Amino acid sequence: QSRGFPGLPAYQPVPIDSITEWLPRAAMIGEDNRFLEHAGIDYIAVLEALGYRRADFVWGNPKDRAELRYTLGSLWTRRGKLRGASTITQQLAKNLYLSPSRNPLRKVKEGVTAYRLEAALSKRRLMELYLNVVEFGPNLWGAEAASQFYFNRPASRLSPAQAASLAGSLPFPLSSNPAYRTGRMRWRRDLILRRMRGEVVEVPREAEDEAVPPPPVIEEMVVPDSI
Repeated sequence: QSRGFPGLPAYQPVPIDSITEWLPRAAMIGEDNRFLEHAGIDYIAVLEALGYRRADFVWGNPKDRAELRYTLGSLWTRRGKLRGASTITQQLAKNLYLSPSRNPLRKVKEGVTAYRLEAALSKRRLMELYLNVVEFGPNLWGAEAASQFYFNRPASRLSPAQAASLAGSLPFPLSSNPAYRTGRMRWRRDLILRRMRGEVVEVPREAEDEAVPPPPVIEEMVVPDSI
């Protein structure tokens, strides 16, 4: 039985040229700001999530080895932040090929699959696939369907604020999206918009299974120019 919104538009995969340039930018800011630089796994984000505090690592340096031991000792307590370091390519790998299980083996498979995807496809194609399969609400998949449902317009005509709203829904689209407009979604939307305008602000990355967000406060449905 569907848990989705009533009257959902049909799933509509579209080419990247039919999606406004604002949405890939907003998605990278919110989910993976080194998407254009890494090869599937963002090792910088992984080290930051693990709490590794030194700028680099040299095995022969005793300070680096000591820092590594400290980092590995806190691995379990930082597992949520580590999950939040998943890249867009890793998320795509999970959505296309894997289950949402928390099994550590699944994370290994996710990393291997992400690496293979990066080797086979261009960044443009990876982003195109991601924006066509990512969930933006209960049983609402892909940028085109989400744009039509939330804003009554095609993905090619999303405004910067609307694109930031969709990106700000992730990774909790079932309870934090432009229909509910929770405080969390509005807060992330505004941070993403500020980054899109060139401000130097941090947009925290969140793990899909790190925590359960608070119940949504349901507000009036958004109309195209009101957000």
